[in-house]
Amino acid sequence: MKTFHIRFYENRKIYFAISLLLMGAGLIFNIIFGTQLDIQFTGGALIKYSYSGEINQEKVQDIVQATTNKPVTASINKDVKSASDGKSLNNVSISFSGTESLTLQQQQAVAAALAKEYPNAKFAVVESSSINPVMGRDFFFKCLLSVFVAALLLIVYIALRFRKIGGASAGTMAIIALLHDVAMVYFTFVVFRMPINDNFIAVVLTILGYSLNDTIIIYDRIRENRKLMGPKTDYSVLVDTSINQTLTRSLYTAGCTFVAIAVVYAVSVMYNLDSVQTFALPMMVGILTGCYSSICVAGPLYVMWQKHKQQKKQKAAATN
Repeated sequence: MKTFHIRFYENRKIYFAISLLLMGAGLIFNIIFGTQLDIQFTGGALIKYSYSGEINQEKVQDIVQATTNKPVTASINKDVKSASDGKSLNNVSISFSGTESLTLQQQQAVAAALAKEYPNAKFAVVESSSINPVMGRDFFFKCLLSVFVAALLLIVYIALRFRKIGGASAGTMAIIALLHDVAMVYFTFVVFRMPINDNFIAVVLTILGYSLNDTIIIYDRIRENRKLMGPKTDYSVLVDTSINQTLTRSLYTAGCTFVAIAVVYAVSVMYNLDSVQTFALPMMVGILTGCYSSICVAGPLYVMWQKHKQQKKQKAAATN
């Protein structure tokens, strides 16, 4: 297996700058467009209609809003493959945010208003659901709690497993790298105007495990090289050597996983499967950033912290 000779610690400012620039761009998008929460988290109702011909998204949104007096968001998906007979259908999804679910009378009024405006569209209900706002908020907080607990357990695991190379600091730097990945996934949802839903939580939890696996492989090699190279070896040399020795494996693993998810994303685009797209696209970004953060962020941060501790010890010794 080929071994590289890249000076990761020496180039750390470049890697940190790339991450900061990407997060800065994501933050600008977030300020401009805001964050969209799916009705799974905010509560509300969703009605999906199939139709034929051509309709105007903004006009549909205005009609439904005028009929129900509720905040409405409409989205159109064309040429969606039917699961039953494989035929292509056009769908329009209408989301209602609010504290009350949509009554049967309101649903009938919406259908009548759309049929009046587009008599030849042949609107038919494909899906109808509603979520209580309190249940949505509870679900959202439980999802956030699951992410927090997972991150906490990861710190404890790394601290115990790698205690001989500074377990607590190694775990902390790994979590900083994971937060970097979570931010990138979040900004992917923001930039591509995808509402934050259960797919976001699924991607985050998957990336936590995937990215951590790369980091643990590097930490394992650092621990082995510490024994081989001796305790007097500079941390920058130790970590750079360890990362370079595992780099090919990390790139191959990330590349294979990325290609597999990319195929899933391509199929979801082909068949207009929105729920799959909102999982596959952020996963692709998370795989890339997870590999990047494990190699270019966690390692250099670990060296910086270890050097900081050495300098503190030297200053304390000089004082005494």
